Amino acid sequence: MAMSAQHKAALAQGRRESRAIKLYLQALGNRRPGRPVTPVTLEKRISDLGAKIAAESDPLKAVDLRQSRIEAEQLLARAESVADMAELETGFVKYAKSYSSRKGISYTAWREAGVPAAMLRQAGISRAG
Repeated sequence: MAMSAQHKAALAQGRRESRAIKLYLQALGNRRPGRPVTPVTLEKRISDLGAKIAAESDPLKAVDLRQSRIEAEQLLARAESVADMAELETGFVKYAKSYSSRKGISYTAWREAGVPAAMLRQAGISRAG
């Protein structure tokens, strides 16, 4: 049985919405409290750790510094691979209302998932439903 063009378009729309919402929620999960860690600050930290390693005479401290450098390099790789947050927010705002109504997701569920109230307001999702 062949699918109608309308059905195919609805499936494609659902995939676009799901992808945008998922990427935004993943990015929210990667955030940490406090000042944001940027690739620039991570690069400086890696450079500083390299200088400290070269100057360190205690082999145990040098190993600890090397581990810190490795962790900073891993964070940098992740930070560079994550899309711009503003772009993810735009996608969330564009699709969240229709996705919520289609899936029956409440304001409270979004808030518990970590979505800021201001972002839900922009998306047109209110407590009243």
